Amino acid sequence: MIFGFIQIALTLLLVLIIVPSLGNYMAQVYLQQPTLFDPILLPIEKLIYTLTGVSSQREMTGWQYAKSILISNAVMGFLVFFIFFFQGNLPLNPTELPAPNWDLALHTAISFVTNTNQQHYAGETTFSYGSHMFALGFLMFTSAGTGLAVAIAFIRGLTGRSLGNFYVDLTRSITRILLPISLISAMILLSQGVPETLAPPVSLTTLEGATQTLARGPVAHFESIKQLGENGGGFFGINSAHPWENPNGLTNLIETLLMLSIPTALIYTYGVIIGNKKQAWLIFGMVSIVYIVLIGLTAIAEYQGNPLVNNLLGSQQANLEGKEIRFGWAQTALWAISTTGTMCGAVNGMHDSLMPLGVFSTLFNLFLQIVWGGQGTGTAYLFVFLILTVFLTGLMVGRSPEFLGRKIEKREIILTSVILLVHPFAVLIPSAIAIAFPEILSGISNPGFRGVSQVVYEYASAAANNGSGLEGLGDNTLWWNLTTTVALLLGRYIPIIALLLLAESMRQKQPIPETTGTLRTDTGLFTSITAGIILILGALTFLPVLALGAIAEAFYLSSQ
Repeated sequence: MIFGFIQIALTLLLVLIIVPSLGNYMAQVYLQQPTLFDPILLPIEKLIYTLTGVSSQREMTGWQYAKSILISNAVMGFLVFFIFFFQGNLPLNPTELPAPNWDLALHTAISFVTNTNQQHYAGETTFSYGSHMFALGFLMFTSAGTGLAVAIAFIRGLTGRSLGNFYVDLTRSITRILLPISLISAMILLSQGVPETLAPPVSLTTLEGATQTLARGPVAHFESIKQLGENGGGFFGINSAHPWENPNGLTNLIETLLMLSIPTALIYTYGVIIGNKKQAWLIFGMVSIVYIVLIGLTAIAEYQGNPLVNNLLGSQQANLEGKEIRFGWAQTALWAISTTGTMCGAVNGMHDSLMPLGVFSTLFNLFLQIVWGGQGTGTAYLFVFLILTVFLTGLMVGRSPEFLGRKIEKREIILTSVILLVHPFAVLIPSAIAIAFPEILSGISNPGFRGVSQVVYEYASAAANNGSGLEGLGDNTLWWNLTTTVALLLGRYIPIIALLLLAESMRQKQPIPETTGTLRTDTGLFTSITAGIILILGALTFLPVLALGAIAEAFYLSSQ
């Protein structure tokens, strides 16, 4: 037990070491300050702007920024759907895979363009090498870059700066952050045995004399951007539990660090841009506490094991069902909370095999979306909660609500409410419909309380742009493909539009000088109130479904 928690602690320590350096670097990139890579990347970026006709000096309003995202994402989604539809006639298809059904192709295209990567298929038997490289892999970079661009535009607006230019922010996100780190990490994964080949699957003779066909492909580069970009979609059906995606303890550590690095460092980037690192560290600490508590709950539950199994064995055994022995209960618990906290969605063990407290913790992450949140957008949600806290505390103490020297008024609260309310609508309404028709629609494979969690998890994962699932759900149906597609679109684009309009509204306000009556937001008291508001809102909104699912299941098992 002690060794498992030491593993977790050392991993989190490495994350803490990465945060300041990567956070500073990202601030330099988005503030367009000189960096070490300028001599190489500036000419490349100028060439990209020239070929695409982008004016790098043009500043955008909030609506122009949002419209650019919607148009570019729509074009990319259509092109990827086109690749899927004609996959059987395109090159780099050594196994001659046919095109998937139109509803699966539509769901997959939108899932990847929204940075969700929710998979209702097994990658090695559904999509060709070409589709993986030029469709799915392409969207892994652009969807992650889009999320980063939104976060930075939002931060700029909060500080009174121009929101910037979406195409410039997207380009710099890819060329200066995502691509260099992905290349380095892919080389490391390749050295550890992760394949990177265009050769077809290989057939081998087993010890019993039977023939077994092993899938392979261009996996290493796919795996690196999958983790770094919080994409989560696996080349293989069992994702990072597959030995060719995640062969050993070192690759598991690298992939965990890739998953956590950008979301954690973005908070520090925010502190650098606003010139207040103290507030950034307070927010970082607040999120870290929630994150560590959820890891602790999950890890302890997995270590204690299933009481029904323990009673049969007559001794306590860790819950190793659905887990890779090379990772064990500790690293699986850490990964599960990290992947649902960062909205990555990759898995190194089956979440459906987690104990009820683990299911509770992963669902809690999907409901809150701020521990650490999606690529860029999760960081923006944190600041939305800060704005809401400023407004509520200002009302309670009779002070004018101000955030970063700008007054919070009706328009800002309306946009904040839209951002926070779209998620429960996208999750709870379709979940209720699916559960109401369990035999026709839901595809539930678990009895009782876990079946409720299975359905709610799927929609929460889609709306939160996470992509993981309590597998076993019969989700490759017309109902699931279309309804989760709606959840994907609602959970991604309505908050993005509202965030950018909120940033534009804040940018246009005249700064107010700080006085003795100004409510400071860089104090421990204010941060604690923010944490309380986040937890109360999350609990009040989703407590009924948690009570019907994971909480009820935990009480049931404890009574056995």
